[in-house]
Amino acid sequence: MTLYIDPPTWPGHGRMWSHLVSDVSYEELHAFAAELGVPRRAFERDHYDLPSHRYADAVGAGAVEVGSKELLRRLTEAGLRRPKHRGAGRTAGG
Repeated sequence: MTLYIDPPTWPGHGRMWSHLVSDVSYEELHAFAAELGVPRRAFERDHYDLPSHRYADAVGAGAVEVGSKELLRRLTEAGLRRPKHRGAGRTAGG
């Protein structure tokens, strides 16, 4: 199981956010997030948005720290990228 997290550099709702992804499956991602106690509502299309205060928890649980470009590359190469539709509103960390 390999999960990836980028630094909390995405602003939204008065906080900074990270993205948590899997390069294997959404099932793996949901299971990891559930173990961390991250609510399912934090899932957006192909990733979980994690507030900066949860970053260390995810890394401590085994998520690999990567830059945002590397995270996107791994997600895309795994065929798990679900791009935002044009005209869709922006959400926290999204």
